[in-house]
Amino acid sequence: MRKRIVAGNWKMNKTYEEAMALVSEVVNMVKDEVVGETEVVLCPPSVFLTSLKQYVPAGGRIALGAQNCHEKASGAYTGEVSAAMLQSIGVQYVILGHSERRQYFNETTAQLAEKVNAALANGLTPIFCCGESLEMHERGDYVGFVKEQITQSLFHLSPEQFASIVIAYEPIWAIGTGLTASSQQAQDMHLALRQHLASHYGDEVAQNTPILYGGSANAQNAAELFAQPDVDGGLIGGASLKSRDFTTVIKANK
Repeated sequence: MRKRIVAGNWKMNKTYEEAMALVSEVVNMVKDEVVGETEVVLCPPSVFLTSLKQYVPAGGRIALGAQNCHEKASGAYTGEVSAAMLQSIGVQYVILGHSERRQYFNETTAQLAEKVNAALANGLTPIFCCGESLEMHERGDYVGFVKEQITQSLFHLSPEQFASIVIAYEPIWAIGTGLTASSQQAQDMHLALRQHLASHYGDEVAQNTPILYGGSANAQNAAELFAQPDVDGGLIGGASLKSRDFTTVIKANK
């Protein structure tokens, strides 16, 4: 049975005090209200990771994730954070290839392949993001484009390595815009991606790979999105910044 995951990407938001309050609220709400097996991943700005760890029970259903890591193990890369650094403070997941990183920091598929390697080498689970722009979506050739993102950054992995990968499909046109793919659009893309995985790794690996939806998923639409057979949860942006909304999203992932 595939793992079901809801990950909250806080992006560049919250002060220290706000972050402490938010994580405390989420942890308590999840403890009191959430049943089932959904794993919750909190991905705050990296400066807060060590402090937030005190609120996250060890061995529980809540894990910490980072929003990025560098592809090199160490060196003169001012301002960057390595996968080993993240692992050393108890981080379990790392978001890689988010559309904002690709757009604003010019991350390439080759660079992302190296980041995936670094994450796996240090025991981190990559949440690998892929998705298309509005222009590409409207042209109609977006499925092949998203498949190619996966091919170029992930298909060098062995089946054993790929077993640690989580895919997050994020239509760029739906990120922070209020637009959302319909539940059927999300299902169609997730199924296409799962079939793409099967073509390279076989059905067993494909069926065991969680594929999350990211793109303006919120408390109002999460239940319908998560009900689709190939949608295994979500990578949540804005809704993860409000404890009640985020908890509602988590509860929808049954």
